[in-house]
Amino acid sequence: MTCHKRYKIQKKVREHHRKLRKEAKKRGHKKPRKDPGVPNSAPFKEALLREAELRKQQLEELKRQQKLDRQKEQEKKRKLETKHGVEPFNGEPVKEEFGQGKAKNKAKSSKQNTKKLYCQELKKVIEASDVVLEVLDARDPLGCRCPQVEEAVIQSGQKKLVLVLNKSDLVPKENLESWLNYLQKELPAVVFRASTNLKNKGKLIKVKKKAAPFKSEVSFGKEGLMKLLRGFQETCGKAICVGVIGFPNVGKSSIINSLKQERICSVGVSMGLTRNMQVVPLEKQMTIIDSPSFIVSPLNSATALAMRSPASIEVVKPMEAASAILSQADARQVVLKFTVPHYKNPLEFFTLLAQRRGMHKKGGSPNVECAAKLLWSEWTGATLGYYCQPPTSWTYSPHFNENVVAHMKLGFNMEELEKNNTHSIQAIRGSHLASSILFQSSGLTNAIIEEKDISEELPTQKEWKQDIDSDQESIDGEEAGEECSDVCPMEETWEALPEESRAGEQFGNQGVTSFVLDKMTQEEDDAYDFSIDYV
Repeated sequence: MTCHKRYKIQKKVREHHRKLRKEAKKRGHKKPRKDPGVPNSAPFKEALLREAELRKQQLEELKRQQKLDRQKEQEKKRKLETKHGVEPFNGEPVKEEFGQGKAKNKAKSSKQNTKKLYCQELKKVIEASDVVLEVLDARDPLGCRCPQVEEAVIQSGQKKLVLVLNKSDLVPKENLESWLNYLQKELPAVVFRASTNLKNKGKLIKVKKKAAPFKSEVSFGKEGLMKLLRGFQETCGKAICVGVIGFPNVGKSSIINSLKQERICSVGVSMGLTRNMQVVPLEKQMTIIDSPSFIVSPLNSATALAMRSPASIEVVKPMEAASAILSQADARQVVLKFTVPHYKNPLEFFTLLAQRRGMHKKGGSPNVECAAKLLWSEWTGATLGYYCQPPTSWTYSPHFNENVVAHMKLGFNMEELEKNNTHSIQAIRGSHLASSILFQSSGLTNAIIEEKDISEELPTQKEWKQDIDSDQESIDGEEAGEECSDVCPMEETWEALPEESRAGEQFGNQGVTSFVLDKMTQEEDDAYDFSIDYV
């Protein structure tokens, strides 16, 4: 900076300060005078200072006491408000207190054991229903069927069981037709696609006049399902109750909203939003009940737990759950769908996906766990298109026979149902076979419907393995430690990988070995010490 410029800036700053002082003088603001304190020549200086200090302490103590008194008064007010604040206006406080006690007991029981509450609510829905709709995800219909619940519906008496294939727009039409033919051999099946864009109850949403409807706005299969239920109600000659059951995230509440044409049940991406049964009147002679989801048994495979259990990501690590899902999918189609290079194992795929989506940790390393969570959420959501092939051979399920199948189809107009299903399949714009991912179904998913079985849940395979390992370490002692030291680092790294990634033989052993060797060389390079090795 030149001297001319610097002097000019300094001059401007002085003028600015002068201006501020002038304005402050006009307003009358003056600097507060500093307390000079007690002069040294004053008599009894120490006594005066001691008195001032005591006075200061007394003032602070008084302020603290006032603050505590205010807090106590506020707490008393809150207690009084909670006791007497929710009183009815019709002068019946006793009934209200009784109702409050019931609500408190319900809240406590739900906090203590939510799974038991789910079992109770599911039993209530099955007992109250004349027709039970089991909602299946069209991408994996066999994996969404629960033999325990179907058997409970059959044993409960004169009840009808109907299968609803929801999310049918996410699978190819050929696959949807083959699954429909397979399922109709046992039970009546309805093709459905729920609408997600609905108006809230009592609220209107402005819609543009010339706006084209989105893919999720129009629901298909609604007329066919309503005709089927109306026909059964006419044959019965009385008002019927329809219960909707199924695993988490199959779209139970979305189907009810589509039938009612209102957002009356809460829906969302996360699993397990519905926690209590909800009765919704459809017509004068028809009522529909929304129910909480099934509780998945821990004895199922890792893929079934990852796909059907809402607490799987909390209990199981995201890497293990996502690896289990990835091991059942076609690797070539996954590469095309997620636009990543060819991978040799799940860990490499998550690394490539994290780099592709820009998921990085602090320092620039790819966030593998975040990529695994992303894959899991897309696979359980309602956007990713994948499909499963129906079994080649067909046989009756253990809880079905000819008499049960004939009873389940009695009272329904099956010819009209087939016509409505063909019309729905033609109207639905399904996904292309090339853009969909082939997925290998893990078969029927077992669930827990009895409350007594919840406390007796068996540990998962991983917990068994940890218990066995801990027992072996305690028995072997020092010998076990010596054996662990003899194990090569490549085997240790291989054991540290998720179980599903080890089980997936389709990725190849050579790729895993090269990945582990690369990791070993990196660790050796980092461990080089110049002070010792360099001469």
